[in-house]
Amino acid sequence: MSKFIVLVIDSFGVGAMPDVADVRPQDITANTCAHILQTYPNMRLPQLEKLGLLNALHIGSPDFNDSIMQDDEQANFGVALLQHEGGDTFMGHQEIMGTLPRSPLSMPFSTVKSQVADALSLAGYQVEQRNAPHDNSDRHDNSDLQFLWVNDAVAIGDNLEADLGQVFNVCANLAAIDFEQVEKIGQIVRRCVAVNRVIAYGGQLANSQAIVSAAQIKQQHYIGINSPKSGVYDNGFQVIHLGYGVDAEVQVPSQLEKINIPTVLVGKVADIVANPAGRNYQRLVDSQTILDITLAEVQRAGSAFICTNIQETDLAGHGQDVERYAERLQLVDNMLGKITEAMVAGDCLVVMADHGNDPTIGHSKHTREQVPLLVYLAQEKNLPQQAIQLGIRKTMSDVGATVCEFFSAPAPQNGQSFWQQLTRTHH
Repeated sequence: MSKFIVLVIDSFGVGAMPDVADVRPQDITANTCAHILQTYPNMRLPQLEKLGLLNALHIGSPDFNDSIMQDDEQANFGVALLQHEGGDTFMGHQEIMGTLPRSPLSMPFSTVKSQVADALSLAGYQVEQRNAPHDNSDRHDNSDLQFLWVNDAVAIGDNLEADLGQVFNVCANLAAIDFEQVEKIGQIVRRCVAVNRVIAYGGQLANSQAIVSAAQIKQQHYIGINSPKSGVYDNGFQVIHLGYGVDAEVQVPSQLEKINIPTVLVGKVADIVANPAGRNYQRLVDSQTILDITLAEVQRAGSAFICTNIQETDLAGHGQDVERYAERLQLVDNMLGKITEAMVAGDCLVVMADHGNDPTIGHSKHTREQVPLLVYLAQEKNLPQQAIQLGIRKTMSDVGATVCEFFSAPAPQNGQSFWQQLTRTHH
């Protein structure tokens, strides 16, 4: 009976991807890990240090020496490149689970608004078209740019928090419509459009007009709801992320189900990865709660694949809050010690990220960074690790492929397993 644990420290990148000069020049200087350690050079993260964090960081930043932490000679480590475009939590986790990323389509919601409106009307929904309030627009002559207002409770338009044109939002007042209906509306939108993601979400509001009042126009072509301003995050928030081009049948959870190995998803990963046959701890943000659940699952009898997402590091990145980011890293590091102690011989732990979110770079969006790949194999009698260098992996899907080989399950759609590389020396 063995466990494979993947802990995703959301946004904890270790240096800009090689292609950023061409595809994302605003991220040329990004290095989430290095810049946090430079800000707090006396901060020690002993568990991450032992797992090889500095070893991995030095792949992307060979001259970095602004920390009291050092390389660990016994660590198993590497870095993984992002195969998906940009730096996206949703697509990042699909990639980790073995999905071959597709190039994201980019278009304003206005280009598909009519098709979506017709499909919703055909399904029996009341559909109106609404303008943004005059003072919420980038310019004031966009009277033809409108979002859809459905059943007096749901707004459909562009996502204004992500890269414009790649995500559409379905924003609802859950005091006026139940979330099951919101999800159905989201599925209709999903069938009509080909952008990477449709997010259906909502919260309890005293008045649906708060959503309409939060409508905004951005860059003259995009109209949607300013979600924080609308208040939907404040009370009873629920969300589902509907992806495009993601075939759950060839991802890790489905492949493991074929051989009766349960998948356990904890935190944000449970909200965005399909796992109908496994255990899902959804809508969790607090890192301590998430890590306590993870530890309990490691201690639970039987084999399992456990994947956990620590979202608060990413939120600190968005908030450009280096102090909060560092504090959350220290919490994760402390719990990593308990998790590794709870592991038994044969268990495997991978600590990684899904992209970057450098809080020092001057913007609040994700940064396109390579991610650390730190591997711990639990041994009999506390035998030392074997200092296996995994190199630079071309996709995070290599982790998903490794999980499947670990359990002798069919391989996922994408990725090359590094399990043999890890075990060749040990055996």
